[in-house]
Amino acid sequence: MILSRYERMIAKRYLLPGKGEGFIFLVAGISLVAVMLGVAALIIVMSVMNGFRAELFDKIVGLNGHAVVQGYGGRLPDWQSVLKQAKATPGVTSATPMIEQPLGAIYQGRFEFALVRGMTVEDIRSSPTLSKNVKAGSLSDLKPDSGNVAIGSRLAENLGIQVGDTITIFNPAGRTTPFGTVPRQIAYRVAAIVEIGVYDYDKAFVIMPIQDAQTLLLLGDVVSMIEVQTINADKVGQILEPLAAKVAGRAVITDWRQMNASLFEALAVERVAMFVVLSIIVLVAVFNILSSLIMLVRAKTRDIAILRTMGASRVGLVKIFMTVGVTIGALGTGAGMVLGFVFLFFRQGMVDAIQFVTGQNLWDPSVRFLSELPSKSDPIEVTVICVMALLFSFLATLYPAFKAANTDPVQVLRYE
Repeated sequence: MILSRYERMIAKRYLLPGKGEGFIFLVAGISLVAVMLGVAALIIVMSVMNGFRAELFDKIVGLNGHAVVQGYGGRLPDWQSVLKQAKATPGVTSATPMIEQPLGAIYQGRFEFALVRGMTVEDIRSSPTLSKNVKAGSLSDLKPDSGNVAIGSRLAENLGIQVGDTITIFNPAGRTTPFGTVPRQIAYRVAAIVEIGVYDYDKAFVIMPIQDAQTLLLLGDVVSMIEVQTINADKVGQILEPLAAKVAGRAVITDWRQMNASLFEALAVERVAMFVVLSIIVLVAVFNILSSLIMLVRAKTRDIAILRTMGASRVGLVKIFMTVGVTIGALGTGAGMVLGFVFLFFRQGMVDAIQFVTGQNLWDPSVRFLSELPSKSDPIEVTVICVMALLFSFLATLYPAFKAANTDPVQVLRYE
């Protein structure tokens, strides 16, 4: 929208407060702040929701792969052949044998639920989810028959364990004797403490070499599952379809969406709901722009009539008032972007400060799954939010602008 020199001058004049126009300017200022807060709220909430999903996806998939080939009854006897078939499947980047079994952990008389996971030494050391989140100790000490394990940070905290302490793993399915089944208890040295960032894993994980897990669980040369990574997590079902046909009757393939369906579906629904609700805030802010422009037109009726008698066109008046409204919306949108990104940058510090002031735990990992407030801004989503705010601001200017353009100078100036 190109403005002439006089149109720019008048639009600038109407954006600034004049004598006796303080209330109109106040309403316009409130409109700008409302748009700013609405845009900032949308950007903050959508970025946090995206970050929450991305963090959960990275950590859960980093531990469980894009899919697992699991034997019936939790046992996969001919896992070597299945492993070869998985690695030979087009689109599969890696396949790893694994053992996973819920057991118990005991330390100085305290008992906690433990999820024992047996992995190859190479996978333990090469996994970025594990190697980048070691809080104490070293994963290099985990070797077959070494008696060393790594445990989650929350499990270590609950049991009061430090690196070098001995933890006892309790397996109720022990050996059968003439006196009944004797539970199996084996002591392991804690060589490393890891904090993955997902509460449910950190409070239960006990990671050991796969050979030690086979010994603990009396499995022999058997694994529970084979973890599979593919080139595209969103097409994992299509990629593993040939493998599913080959292992039919021996094992079942479960991908990451099936394993965490309820969680990710809930996040998707909540994301859409939050976007719709917070968009209403922007819409309400735009109504403030509408009201401020209507009051401005009412206050400037005489000026508009004089401009019309001096040759100002209806189109020119429409452009002037549309420029005023869109400028308020644009300034509010820009300020909202800045406020939103500043909040996201200091988000964890702000959460900690609010918790300190209120004394309330706003981010309980046991409820939120993650240890810290995540964030991931989507440029396309931010652009859509800004365009939506500008579009609403533009639509709000139409009625006041055409109302000003249709002012009859004869009626206004008849008694002047």
